[in-house]
Formats: sequence, structure tokens, C-alpha cells
Amino acid sequence: MAMQSLYRRYRPRRFAELRGQEHVVKALRNAVINEREGQAYLFSGPRGTGKTSTARILAKVLNCQNPTKGEPCCVCDSCLAVDNGTSYDVLELDAASNNGVDEIRDIIETASTLSPGRHRVFILDEVHMLSKAASAALLKTLEEPPPNVVFVLATTDPQKVTETIRSRVQHLVFHLLSVEELDKYVRWVMQDANLVVTQEAIEWVVQEGNGSARDTLSALELVVAGGGTVETSVSLDEFLEALIERDQGRALAAVAFAIQQGLDPRNLADDLVRALRDAFLSLMAPELLQVPKSRVETISIQALRLGAAMAVRAMEVLGTALVDMRHAPDPRLLLEVAVVRLASPALDDSMATLMARLMTLEETVRDLKENGMTTLPPAPFNPATGKVAVGGRAMAPSTSTQAPVNADVPAASPVSTASPAEIWPKVLVSIKKITQAVYKSTSIVSVDGNIVTIAAPNTSHMDRCKNYIGEIEAAISKLCGSAYLVRLTADATASRGIERPSKEAIRTIVDEVKEDPETPIDPALLIEGPANISVSVDVIKGVFPGAIVVSDDKKKR
Repeated sequence: MAMQSLYRRYRPRRFAELRGQEHVVKALRNAVINEREGQAYLFSGPRGTGKTSTARILAKVLNCQNPTKGEPCCVCDSCLAVDNGTSYDVLELDAASNNGVDEIRDIIETASTLSPGRHRVFILDEVHMLSKAASAALLKTLEEPPPNVVFVLATTDPQKVTETIRSRVQHLVFHLLSVEELDKYVRWVMQDANLVVTQEAIEWVVQEGNGSARDTLSALELVVAGGGTVETSVSLDEFLEALIERDQGRALAAVAFAIQQGLDPRNLADDLVRALRDAFLSLMAPELLQVPKSRVETISIQALRLGAAMAVRAMEVLGTALVDMRHAPDPRLLLEVAVVRLASPALDDSMATLMARLMTLEETVRDLKENGMTTLPPAPFNPATGKVAVGGRAMAPSTSTQAPVNADVPAASPVSTASPAEIWPKVLVSIKKITQAVYKSTSIVSVDGNIVTIAAPNTSHMDRCKNYIGEIEAAISKLCGSAYLVRLTADATASRGIERPSKEAIRTIVDEVKEDPETPIDPALLIEGPANISVSVDVIKGVFPGAIVVSDDKKKR
């Protein structure tokens, strides 16, 4: 007798056993408890997320003899009949193979007959495959359904279901499971079924599941059949390294090896697109990356080396190749041409490739400017003509001197030449958006050992930078491979605002007269006051002791 597969053995039988669909469970359970269940539901979502299983659970609880808090008991005759597929109250129909109007008419006739249970439930899987005539016949029944009849329509493509049908049903959307949820699910199944699987195999199973619980259990069953380990003979890292290094031969060798291992060219191209998408998300939105934790750092480093422009371009080229492979006599040839074009942009003169190369040049120039390298040394010229020599800077002799090599002296171990100043743009890309905004206007002014000095535009900006200094230190240390400490300073060349002179630095004519009354006054220092101000004679006498006041008639007083 054949052993029952894992996805059938661990198919959910209660709402509480559904994983990752809490919003669906809450809606259906409350409807059952309050006796407000609808007469037509539409379950949509990717394959393997529990649509059909949920429909069966709903059918069980609607006819269960002893329901408890919206859950079926799973032990009464009605529940057991639904589990065994022998219930007269539940009728399942695969609309993909029974999509004609005659089958729908049979359902309509059956719906009008009596059933032993409280409800008669019709489950139509892949309902988007129904023909137009069948959809029209089903629509009439959904408009005026018989009493105690519940329709559950399941589909992976709700957009193909007619709008008139969707307007008459309660639409519940099923979601893919996260990596953490699938990892917990796999470990629970392993413990319950007493399975022995390595950690590397668990990560491979979760990745192959791609958010689907059923696909994950199928992959786990394959690993168990192989002894609990998985042979990762085909590594997508080899393809990414070939694209990063622009090595066409390495890319072709990776394709040949993968196909030699039995991988279909279409599946290989699809896996490559998924790997490039992970790299793209690692740059743009790391929180959306759904990969095992052990792969996050590797993907992040590869993404920084690959760049966003190249990742987008590669996904576009491989996506076009996937479409062309559907009718190609030799899909492998199209895949090889695609990877060669990606590994060698010089062989592709399309507008998209030229734009990608231009974006790469712009990023390089921006990196040079941010690191203070805004000018290049002058090109050599011909003294006879005064013009630049043919070949430009490529003909310029090297200014660096090389020490003679002594064969008796052992070569020093290679040291990483990357410094924080060189990788500063990559540091900004790898940190959070808010930290990028704060440190965008800063620059590295010096690197002394493991001390990196970063200059802020002003003291207030430097205070804001202090709040995120830990993240900057971690990012620099991670990309450079050694520990660094960051010191902040205010830019000495920045404007300090208007400096007001002190009171001691301000001297007036009054001060000079008080110190020495005999000092002659420079008329150039006197200013004319407003005409409407009347100067008191007493004030003038106090300022100029011994002065004589003469009236207009020039009589002395």
C-alpha cells in the first residue's frame, strides 16, 4: 500500500489548523457563530494556500452535529463523511475539466433537491475556467439561490471571473506564507512525523515552497526520500558572479553545468529572475526580502556589487527570453544568448542597454565627486603642436614607482585596499532611509587607523548625526571587513552666520571726547541726524564742556 503524501496527511481539518490566513479564519468563524453565513463565497489566492481545504472546513462546520465556537467537531458522521468524500451535503466540481453549461445545469438541478444536512455546499474549483455560457447559467443561480444552499468558488486568477459573479459573492483573498511561518510549519511537521532533515535541507525546502504550504510539504517529502539532505549542485551565485564580473565564459559554463544536472532552461531562467528580484529588493526594500537569514548577508553584498540598474536590466532581458522560450525549438540557445548579452553589454547595442551603461557611468561619476575626486590629471600633449597627444591619458606614463622585487624576501600577505572613503557611497546605500537622509550632506574628511572622521555642515546637523552613529559604524565595519569607529566634527569652512561685535569693540565719538576733550573731531565721522529731532542745549554742554552757545543774532549769553 502506497504511503499517504505529507500534504494530504497534514491537510487542515479545522479553522485553527490553517496557517497564515488569520483574516479568512476570523471572517468565516464569526459568520458561523452568529449564523450569518453567506450564500456565495469566492476564495482567491496562489496555489497551495488552503482555498479548497477552507471550503471543506466551512462545509463541515455548516453541517456539523456538535460545532464548538465556529469549529467542526471532526468526529460526527457528517464531518467524517466530508473528510472521506462521501457526504451527500457537499458536492465538489473541478471547473477546469467540467466547464460546460451542462455541468452547471446539473448543479442547478441538484441544488433544488433536499439533502440530509442543514446546508448543501457546492465547491467549484478553478471557477475562472468556466465558459461564457456556463458562467451565465451559474450567475442566474447565484442571483436567486435556493434556501440552505452555499456556493464556494475557488480560483487562482480572480480577474478572469466575470464582474457580475464577483459582485454577488463575498470575496476572501488568501495570502502566501512568509519564510518564518513556513520554517515553523516545516519543523512542526518534522517533529510530528519523526523526520530527520539537515538545516541546509530545511532552508532549501522553504525556498522551494515559495510561500505555498502544499509546495513546501512536497519539497520536504522529496528531501526525506533522498535521505534528509539535498544536493545543491546548481548554485545561482555562480550566475550572479558572472554578471558582476562581466565574464561571458563563466556565464555559459554555469548554464551548461545546470542543464547537465537536468535543470530545464525555462526553470533555470525563472530561478535566475527570482534571484535577481531578491537582489533588487535587497537594495530597494530589504524588509520585503523573503529568504532564509543565512542568505541575507550574501544577497546584500551581491546586490551592492551588481547595482540596481543592472538588476533591473537583467530581469527585463531574462523576462523577454522566458516569453520567447514558449515557442522556441531550442530554449537553451535563447537562454545562452540572454546571459551573454547581460555579461557583456558591449555586444548589445539596444537603447535599454545604452541607458543602463549611461546610468552606471553616472553612478561612478557621482561616487568620485562624493569622495572628493572631481578633477583628473591633465592629458599629455605634443610640445611641437601644443595639442593633446594621440591616446590621451592612456599614453601618460605612470607616476607611481615600483620597488624592485627580491626573490629572497617572501611576499607580504595581501591586504584589502578598500577604505571607508572609497566605499562611502555603498555605505549610504546599505543603511536605512532615515539614516541616509541625515548623512547625505556629510563627507569623510580623514581615516586614521580605525578612526573615521566625518564632517557635518554645522553643529546642529552634527548633533542629529550622533543619533545614528552606531548604524554608520556597523555599516562601515561590515563592508570594509574590520572594525571602525566614527568621530563627528563640524565643517570648518561652513558659514557661521553673522558675528556681532562685542560692546568693548564698539567705540563712538562720545567715548573719544570723554577720554580726551581736546582731541580734534574728524568731520567725516559725523553723521547728519533727522530734521525732526531737537537736540537739547544741556546735552550739548554736557558733551562739550566749556562750549559757548551763540544765538542766531550772534549775541553772547
